[in-house]
Amino acid sequence: MDHRRATSADVAAKAGVSRTTVSFVLNGRADMAISAATRQRVLEAAQALDYHPHHSARQLRGGTSHTLGLVLRQSPEQVAGDALLAETLRGVTSAARAAGFRVLIEPLPLGEGTFDDLVRSHRTDGLIVSGPRLDDTALHGLARDRFPLVLQGSLPDLAVPSVDVDNVAGAMAAVDHLVALGHRRIGCVTNAPLAYTSASERVDGYRRALRNAGLEPDDELVVEADFDARSGHRAMAGLLARARPLDAVFVASDVVALGAIAAIRETGRRVPDDIALVGFDDIPIAGFIDPPLTTVRLPAFELGAAAGRALLDRIAGRSVPERTLLSTELVIRASTGPTAGQTEAR
Repeated sequence: MDHRRATSADVAAKAGVSRTTVSFVLNGRADMAISAATRQRVLEAAQALDYHPHHSARQLRGGTSHTLGLVLRQSPEQVAGDALLAETLRGVTSAARAAGFRVLIEPLPLGEGTFDDLVRSHRTDGLIVSGPRLDDTALHGLARDRFPLVLQGSLPDLAVPSVDVDNVAGAMAAVDHLVALGHRRIGCVTNAPLAYTSASERVDGYRRALRNAGLEPDDELVVEADFDARSGHRAMAGLLARARPLDAVFVASDVVALGAIAAIRETGRRVPDDIALVGFDDIPIAGFIDPPLTTVRLPAFELGAAAGRALLDRIAGRSVPERTLLSTELVIRASTGPTAGQTEAR
């Protein structure tokens, strides 16, 4: 005989609902929009399986943890290398503390865990999900259950408040700068795989700027990196090996750009004399590397603070704008310069 104790997953399977819905029903969350029929089905499934939620979790019903969850859709290693996380977190905690809340940080790469534990345990009253991906179907379940949720980033088909920087405009400003300097053969190294919306939006801005300048984008000049300098080195080396000589490159992350610069130098080329380079983010060391990095400044503190305030408003039942976009700023330093032809003409 199987004496295994039933779990919420068993109840969810029997009732034909998500584990989040089971948690809301069995913990008495009347503030969630769950139909009477669904509630009854969950209760009957729990009774049939003799399932009872943990007593300590029941004591936390109603969202009384006074904690905001910041979920990072990256691996712990990628999170550790995020040079802007400290400022973003400072913004979130600033908003949280002003309202008497704390912040819980959870690295949760896609495919290596679910949101269910954070929601079911009532360790958080709401979640900020940073770095959403186009294939992140788990977010749709949270949205359907009306769990307080804010995206730090965006998903075009998910009706959840979004706080983000204008990635498209920032990338366009970077490429416009390169075009104005006379560069025409401009490559692009992404900040992350294109499943991440920030990466796809920055590539979109890159392509728009080229078209606006009368230049046809070449897909062979776009290569994907994966958040860190090592991936930037690999991506840039591949781009240099397979493409005709480049005038310039837009690297959609300063951390990734560190690896890209090393790859350029390994071929005997110089930045910016042979290849001009623009980054994105304006990480704290961007002005102190060799050469100092021209980049798109991202307001990391303000981004975190805006996301924190939006989530607090959702928890309190106040209205929240569907999309909040913060502006970026092009910061020009020594990693960009005119083409060799323009230099000689001058």
